[in-house]
Amino acid sequence: MDLWFNLTLVFVAGLITALATGLGAIPFFLVDDIGDRWNVILWGFASGIMLSASLFGLILEGLQNGGSSPYLKLGAGLLTGVALVVVSHRVIEGREVNPREYEEADFKKLVLILGILTVHSFPEGVAVGVSFAELGFEGVEGFVIAGQLVPLLAVFMTVAISIHNIPEGVAISIPLRSMGVSEWRMVGWAVFSSLPQPIGAVLAFYFVRIAREFLPFGFGFAAGAMIYLVLTEFVPEALDQGSGLPGGGRRELLAGIGGGVVLMVPLAFV
Repeated sequence: MDLWFNLTLVFVAGLITALATGLGAIPFFLVDDIGDRWNVILWGFASGIMLSASLFGLILEGLQNGGSSPYLKLGAGLLTGVALVVVSHRVIEGREVNPREYEEADFKKLVLILGILTVHSFPEGVAVGVSFAELGFEGVEGFVIAGQLVPLLAVFMTVAISIHNIPEGVAISIPLRSMGVSEWRMVGWAVFSSLPQPIGAVLAFYFVRIAREFLPFGFGFAAGAMIYLVLTEFVPEALDQGSGLPGGGRRELLAGIGGGVVLMVPLAFV
């Protein structure tokens, strides 16, 4: 019974992060467009959050729970996380999905869409699931939620990824807006883009609970995937959108990264 309750709790946490993506479409209920400057700041903010969560949350936790050879286990996890994202991107490279075709997509296209979205959001779900590894354990710092002691790291990661998902929702909504998609449908597709997260959270949680010796590897895997995504997707995306701004948008990007770090670092050491 406890296992099913814990799996449900982890699934709900992953679902919260997915629902947060829908918040990225909310500004379009009020304005027709979001300027490049704010887009760059938002991507930088998301980058700062993810880097902080990876470095001060997952990696530190992995070293503290590494047992013997913590650096080896953590390093192997980091490299595996990077490798998975690299391989996944090569598999789907060149495959573009037109949002106009979403509603009329046949089964094969829906599978392709879900596969592409999984590559981008699954590692974040894994990070949530791994952070719940010590759920219910005595002596763990955290909060009592629904009668269970939830680790502080789990709360930290859920908040971090939820905040990070908001600018992702904005990025998803921009092309949909240009195609005349309604506001509520933008919310729906933004949430849909992150649906693999609760699935990844449950799978990762179950894996590290039945194989505790792989916990540092799991922390490293999640951190490696997220850091790689920041460096190869978030930052280039921000600089691309800021190319027409003074200084190429670098000031806005750095300001956003700084804001994300300032927000998340205190939470990591509460």
